[in-house]
Amino acid sequence: MAVVKGSYQYRLRVVQDEPGKRFAGQLVTTILVLTVGLASYFYGRYQLQSTQADATAEVAQLRSQLHNKNSEADGLRQEVANLSLGSEVDRKAAEDVRGEVIQLKAKIAELEENVSFYRGLMSPTANKRGLTIGSLDVIATSTPRHYQYKLVVQQLASNHSHLRGHLSFNVVGRETDGEVRSFALKDLSNDVSGDEIRLGFRYFQNVTGEMVLPEGFTPERIELVAKSTGRDAVEVEKKFGWLVQQS
Repeated sequence: MAVVKGSYQYRLRVVQDEPGKRFAGQLVTTILVLTVGLASYFYGRYQLQSTQADATAEVAQLRSQLHNKNSEADGLRQEVANLSLGSEVDRKAAEDVRGEVIQLKAKIAELEENVSFYRGLMSPTANKRGLTIGSLDVIATSTPRHYQYKLVVQQLASNHSHLRGHLSFNVVGRETDGEVRSFALKDLSNDVSGDEIRLGFRYFQNVTGEMVLPEGFTPERIELVAKSTGRDAVEVEKKFGWLVQQS
């Protein structure tokens, strides 16, 4: 081979070709790569399984806590329901007691009124003797403009003899046009047939029944006139404002 003057001369080296070593190196490299890959895969899988296990355990713990909280909530709701029921029972019992007290008071008042009534009959005062118009009750019914009435006519005397006489009963009010109108009880009640109600008693007489007011008529008062017959005949008058009691 010709040499050019002045050029750099490279040294050549002859190397023996060894295919076996080259293959072995490639094989080792491949094995290392596979080993690292497998190690990474299994490590990642292990981490994933570990994380999944932790998450599953945490979910189970949270479910357990939720179950406990639900149980506590159910217990509290039951306790509230029991307290509400107890409160309702107490309220109902209190209402029942109040109702009984009201009924007892009304009964006592009625008894006291009866005692006063009979005491007046048997031992009248000097200025209350003879024929007397007692109490009058007008009671509403379930039917509009239908009313029950109860009137007591009595004789106040130390020595009660049989008293006879008659009673007029009139309801006074106004029509829709403002005109004053008076109705006798016989025009309002089927329990009375004549203009006057016959009286006949020794101590007292109850006049009871039901009356129906006509449409367009507004009652204002009830006017009563009682007359006795005989040797000591007397006449008494009394007016009651229209006051209705609820049944």
